[in-house]
Amino acid sequence: MPLSEDEQRILRQIEEQLQRDPGFGRNLHHATGGSRRVLVVSSALAVFGVVLTIALLSVSPFLSFVAFCGAVVAALFAERQARMLGEAGLNHLSESVRGKFGPQPRTRADD
Repeated sequence: MPLSEDEQRILRQIEEQLQRDPGFGRNLHHATGGSRRVLVVSSALAVFGVVLTIALLSVSPFLSFVAFCGAVVAALFAERQARMLGEAGLNHLSESVRGKFGPQPRTRADD
């Protein structure tokens, strides 16, 4: 399917910009994406909020509810960061966590 005239014009503009400024593509890449650090911190806060909710049930139902609301907000923020990271980023994150804490995956060379 051939490109329309408008699409060809836009493509020419991008090519010209890339020829003038080699760092142009790097500037575009930073506009999207999430942070693994923010994902881990917000996930930990969500878990801490649930634990705090359970602990505060015996003290005050109101404080327990506030802790629960905080846990929900942290979980929603973690979910948003996970979506921003995308599938490739999450795969890299799980591999790095497995490398630090879990057993290494077996390969045929290990047999």
